Amino acid sequence: MPKNITAFLPLLLGTVMLGTAQETKVYTHSQKEYQDALALYNNEQYQAAQTIFQKVKKTTRDEEVQANSAYYEANAAVRLNQLGADHLMEDFVEKYPTSTKRNSAFADVAEYYFATGKYPYALKWYNKVDQSALSRGEMDKFNFNYGYALFSSKKTKEAERYLGKVTDSPIYGSQAKYYLGYISYQQDDYEAANQRFDQITDQEVLEEKLSYYQADMNFKLGKFEEAITLAKKQLPKADRNEVSELNKIIGESYFNLKQYSNAIPYLEDYKGKRGKWSNTDYYLLGYSYYKQNDFANAIQQFNNIIGGTNSVSQNAYYHLAECYLNLDKKPEALNAFRNASQMDFSPEIRKDSYLNYARLSYEIGNAYEPVPQVISNYLEEYPNDGNAQEMQELLVDSYITSRNFQGAMELLENNRNYASKSTYQKVAFYRGVELFMDGDYEAASENFKKSLDSAEDGIFKAKASYWKAESDYLLNRFDDALAGFLQFKQNPVAERTTEYAESDYNLAYTYFKLKDYNKAIFFFGNFTASGTTDTQKLYDGYLRMGDSYFVTSKYWPAIETYNKALALTGPEKDYAAYQKAISYGFVGKQSTKIEELQNFVSNYPKSTLKDDALYELGNTYIAAGQENQGLQTYDRLIRDYRGSSLVPQAIMRQGLVHYNANRNEQALAKFKTVVRDYANTQEAIQAVATAKLVYVDLGRVDEYAEWVRDLEFVEVTDAELDNATFESADKQNLEGKKDAAIRGYENYIKQFPSGLHAVNANFNLAQLYFGKGQKDKALTNYMYVANKGGSEYAEQALTRVCEIYIAKKDYSNALPYLERLEAQADIQQNRTFARSNLMKGYYGQKNYDRTIDYAEKVLATPTIDDRIKSDAHVMIARSAIQTNDEAMAQAAYADVQKIATGILAAESLYYDAYFKNKAQQYEASNVSVQKLAKDYAAYKEWGGKGLIIMAKNFYALDDAYQATYILDNVVSNFAQYPEVVAEARGELSIIKAREAQSNSSVDPGN
Repeated sequence: MPKNITAFLPLLLGTVMLGTAQETKVYTHSQKEYQDALALYNNEQYQAAQTIFQKVKKTTRDEEVQANSAYYEANAAVRLNQLGADHLMEDFVEKYPTSTKRNSAFADVAEYYFATGKYPYALKWYNKVDQSALSRGEMDKFNFNYGYALFSSKKTKEAERYLGKVTDSPIYGSQAKYYLGYISYQQDDYEAANQRFDQITDQEVLEEKLSYYQADMNFKLGKFEEAITLAKKQLPKADRNEVSELNKIIGESYFNLKQYSNAIPYLEDYKGKRGKWSNTDYYLLGYSYYKQNDFANAIQQFNNIIGGTNSVSQNAYYHLAECYLNLDKKPEALNAFRNASQMDFSPEIRKDSYLNYARLSYEIGNAYEPVPQVISNYLEEYPNDGNAQEMQELLVDSYITSRNFQGAMELLENNRNYASKSTYQKVAFYRGVELFMDGDYEAASENFKKSLDSAEDGIFKAKASYWKAESDYLLNRFDDALAGFLQFKQNPVAERTTEYAESDYNLAYTYFKLKDYNKAIFFFGNFTASGTTDTQKLYDGYLRMGDSYFVTSKYWPAIETYNKALALTGPEKDYAAYQKAISYGFVGKQSTKIEELQNFVSNYPKSTLKDDALYELGNTYIAAGQENQGLQTYDRLIRDYRGSSLVPQAIMRQGLVHYNANRNEQALAKFKTVVRDYANTQEAIQAVATAKLVYVDLGRVDEYAEWVRDLEFVEVTDAELDNATFESADKQNLEGKKDAAIRGYENYIKQFPSGLHAVNANFNLAQLYFGKGQKDKALTNYMYVANKGGSEYAEQALTRVCEIYIAKKDYSNALPYLERLEAQADIQQNRTFARSNLMKGYYGQKNYDRTIDYAEKVLATPTIDDRIKSDAHVMIARSAIQTNDEAMAQAAYADVQKIATGILAAESLYYDAYFKNKAQQYEASNVSVQKLAKDYAAYKEWGGKGLIIMAKNFYALDDAYQATYILDNVVSNFAQYPEVVAEARGELSIIKAREAQSNSSVDPGN
């Protein structure tokens, strides 16, 4: 509403000017130049007049004409806004104290500034006027003009004093009362304002402006119907700004009368202060729509209320949440209820908002804080609430739905009355599964037992029996595992579980581990005959059944079973083919064995068993009298598999063939090769012993003694002590006396650092250290064994070296050993381990090309579990993100999402939301963020990053409230992730700067 009533100035100026510049006949004289100048002045040609007055002032001898010329010169300077005009007028007063124009000089300048609206200048000159020299009529004019100038300069107290002096004036009274009333209006003294306005009799004043202020005052006094009448009366004659304010008065009056449908059009027509609405303005229109059940339009208004911290905002957020619920927009409702619950202006709204916030958190998840914490906080704040029982049940379920089974167990073990025995049974079971997946089989077994001890639900009892047996099996407690699997098998509801299909398979394996091979054969037979569609497990079942026949010397059934495995489609047939070939040897079919081994070497060129097959083929050739083929096969093994532990055995076999054929020099050459290239192995020790026989046969014992003297690992005179020292340590180890064994092995290595059993001693000592958690100590001994190579322990030691470095995240040292392991491993699992960690190591070194290469190698490996697959897909995706190949990243994360669990699933969901946001699929992107919040709340960093995506989505959907609220909460709740907070702050600044352009309640800098 206007602060000045400038529309009255034409009326006022016609009545309040104190004097005129028109010269009268009294001053007429013969000086034509003076008369010409005066005519120009009266025609407002001030510049020309001033020039002539300056000349006349200097040339005339008439003192009155001279004084008058000085007066008009100064007045012209004032009107021309010349520098020094003030001084000219002051000089005139000082130089011509007897001039008849002296008394009106200050008033004339003041009146000029007043007429041109320069009120501070007018006040300066009014203050110089000698009021005692003014007549009564001039005094009324002075008081009104001076009062109005004070009013316009916002000096209202002084203005009231001067305007109050002319309230009875027939000329100025109505205007004075108007301004006095307006001052009271500005000071919110509506009674005084009304009293003064009621005294106004000038119809022109009444018609011009008064209805507006009376309407506003009635509104502020709560007289809404009268305010509406007066405002509607004023609307047709109001200016553009007043139309906006009058619409606001009418709209808010209807709002307060609860006539919301009438309020809406007027509230909509309000233009705001300086073109901006406030949070209250948005609330009034939003609530009016809300009361009409027009929830979409209500949301459109409410969600413009940003950063409010007052009762209006609390009400708005509460009703905004209700609107969202009515439109089934639960994530948005959760944010609004949370916001309202954090304000204390209305305890009732706060409590109801908190209750709904807790319920929605349980239903859809919560990315800001753990759902159990939300519900626990509610119960703590409102312990005697009528909804307490519901909240207790939701609290237990919230732990379950958020997969925080550890928290659920802790809660229930301290508050068993919060849930039924059946619920406790399920929570204990799920906690057991969680621990099982984490590899903590001991704790898993304990939780499955707790579940069984509270068994009420038959299905969960069966499942707990099964998984406890699985845990015990992996703890090598095979007797307990057997009891558990049998208990599961005997449970009448077991057949209704998904685990039942695996029961015969698991029982068979347990009997296999217990070396009860006949029962293993029986249950493997049941499993393979069950019609399972899991080809890989069916293949494995045939293998283990074949192995059970094999180990019980039933070779023909073994061959038949291995053939069934080979008949299946799928990878890794090499083992079955190898075992089948070996079995033919045991039934006297040497020629068939040779044929099968030859086929194996041709059909499985990349098999990890190829070196075994060549070795066995060489042995079989020799046994069949085909010496040349045997020696050539050994040569092939030695040439193609330098890192294999079978190489020293093959060379040793060649030496023995030559020895038996009396080719002693050739035999010696082979034995010396073993000793030179594979020192400290059992083959080297055997080579020394056999070479001794050759030297004895040749009568060259002295040459043998000289040769042995240079061998570090053989001290002929100390051999018995070497053996005794090692056997003593080994005995302690076999008896389970680990500390004594450690001391024994340490002593052996100290006495015989290159002794006959140095490899065995170092490996056994490393294993003992590792078992006690002393991994740094174990590392030294594992490295000794790994670096020697050729022994049966080399691959296992090499794997352990890699594991220890990886556990320390020391990939710079791990990478060379991982590369060796990949090249040398006979066991596929170890090769996969090497490749998956090479992939991670290269990613850590920002070598993204090699990361992707190894990830693709991992994915090309048959029969790897989903965890390793998801790791590989993630490495491809992350590398693609780093190299800005978003198409590759999107495809890789889509693959991750299909199989990942835990933190990788959270990461993949975040990127699913990220790519949908980039594709402008904002609502679909929000669905992904909500799933991230509900199912993976434990991974808070990804939750925070997801919330930023959600904020961007909402802003793109024109929901500024949701966007800013989410970002504010990221800043408040994710301080442990500075990069996430920094990104949220940046987005928040951009949005608030934009919103501040249309909402006066938004502080862009806050």
